[in-house]
This record gives sequence, C-alpha cells and structure tokens, in this order.
Amino acid sequence: MANKDAAFGLKAIGKVGQNRDNQGLSEYDIAASASAIYQNDPVEMAATGTITVAAATDTLLGSLNGVFFTDANTSKPTYANHLDASNAATDIVGFVSDDPYERFEIQSDGALTAAEVGMNADIVYAAGSSPNYVSKVELDHSDLKTATAQLRVIGISKDPSNNEAGAADVNAVVIINEHFLKGTVGV
Repeated sequence: MANKDAAFGLKAIGKVGQNRDNQGLSEYDIAASASAIYQNDPVEMAATGTITVAAATDTLLGSLNGVFFTDANTSKPTYANHLDASNAATDIVGFVSDDPYERFEIQSDGALTAAEVGMNADIVYAAGSSPNYVSKVELDHSDLKTATAQLRVIGISKDPSNNEAGAADVNAVVIINEHFLKGTVGV
C-alpha cells in the first residue's frame, strides 16, 4: 500500500527519553505584517526579537502551533492556527513547540528507508494552503547526509497511512538538530 501524499510540516509528537512530556508551548512575539506562518511551520528567531517562518538552512526554534492577537478590524481577541501575511495587529503572539528534545513527525519528499535513520537533512519549504492553513513543509530526502543539517531522522512513523519505508511520502520521526536554544551563536 502506498503512502498518502499529504505534507503537514513539523507536528510535535512527544519528547525524547522517559521524562515528563507536558507538550508545553512557549510564547514568542511576531511582527505585524510578517509573512504568513501556517500551523506546524518551522519558525526561527529573527534579529528583531520576533519569530518568522524558517527556510532551509535556517537555525530552527520549533514548530508553530497557533497565534493570538487583537484583530485590528474588530478589536476582538482572536486565536488562529495560522497567521495571515496581511495581519496588521500589533500584539501578535505565536505559540511554539520549542523544546530542544521534542520529537516531530514530518513527511519526506522521497522514499526514506530504515538505513537512513540517524542521518541529517534540511527542510523543503512550501507555503501552506487554505482551508485548513496547515504547513506543507517536508523533509528534503535528497539532502540526507551525515554532516550537520536542520533535522535528524530518528525513526519511521508508526502512522499506518504513511509508514511504508522505501516508498515515496513516508513520514519520518525527527528532532531539530540545529536548534536555536541549543546553539551557541545568537541572531
């Protein structure tokens, strides 16, 4: 049975090890009129002290779970799973799964095999789409290597719709290898 082709970004699934996992989310400011950020999009810390959507080779902070802001048109507090690029609010807060030991599930854009577990790769960014506003980011299978990269593959998903190793669109279990909170260089 072939794997389902349905990218969803970096979906937090639990932590490495046997410690408590409360799936806590940290709050980070997001600048008004920033680029769109979809649910499960990888994010990075910008030099402005706010977070933005991350691209391949960026140092990752985590995965966006949602945003909260005061709607500039209605003056009502609003929660959404994504941030529109045209959002003019000045109090936007993003909720990020940012634990350096968080495990994530992500779809590979190629045929990942069990022999590739333990290797590193960057992401392939693709903007999410409506109506669900979920990320379309995938693991860049063609970038798998032993050298440093954004993500480290630590397993194959147990999702019965996407766990056929060696077939296209298999879901991988990864950790963020180049993590902002573990790095020694600032922005």
